Amino acid sequence: MLEQFSQHLDLYCERTDIGLWAEPFNAVSNLAFFAAGLWGVYEARRRNAGTFAEVLGWWVVAIGIGSTLFHTFATEATKWADILPIAGFTLAYTLFNLRRFAGMAWPRALLIFFGFYIVVGFVTYMVPDWLRVASNGTTGYLPPFLALIFFGCVVIANGSRAGWYNIAAAVIFLGSVTFRVIDPLVCDALPIGSHFMWHLLNGLMLGVLMAATTRYAWPGPQSRATTRAAVGALH
Repeated sequence: MLEQFSQHLDLYCERTDIGLWAEPFNAVSNLAFFAAGLWGVYEARRRNAGTFAEVLGWWVVAIGIGSTLFHTFATEATKWADILPIAGFTLAYTLFNLRRFAGMAWPRALLIFFGFYIVVGFVTYMVPDWLRVASNGTTGYLPPFLALIFFGCVVIANGSRAGWYNIAAAVIFLGSVTFRVIDPLVCDALPIGSHFMWHLLNGLMLGVLMAATTRYAWPGPQSRATTRAAVGALH
């Protein structure tokens, strides 16, 4: 078991050996996640967006840590350090959409949450192997991509502008997916590959989601007091 987790992986164009610094561009480009996450934490505190919003900001930082570990050590163990924070953020942000943006009660939110991921999980499972290989494993990110579109529409339908941020993030995600797919195809012309652009664009995408999180979350006590004062001034 330990030998399996310590097995070295060579998944990206830039990596040519098992050295720690064999993917410098892929490793350094993870700074985009740290920037997006820390900015999200700052904005959550500044706007009194609440603990849930701040936790999502730290979660983005965790994505950066996991991805950096993977592109530095590139082992089976660090692969999971890369995958799990992304999966966790996707699920947590989905609940944030339903509870905070759409204002749904827990029973309805959980019904939609589980219903969506059961269906999308099945669709992802049914993707043929040739497409997984041809897309460089990117079909595994089908659930978060579809979640951005579906829950963006749900949030818009419930009257929140935050849904448009989800749609914008989905468009950015299409660009980042493109760079992930073509990474093994550009090795001859571009030895560093294109995977680093996957990081940079996904950092931008998460920054967009953090902007929605901090601007359209339920207001904190100070924001509620300010809102009440503003409403009172109108009467």
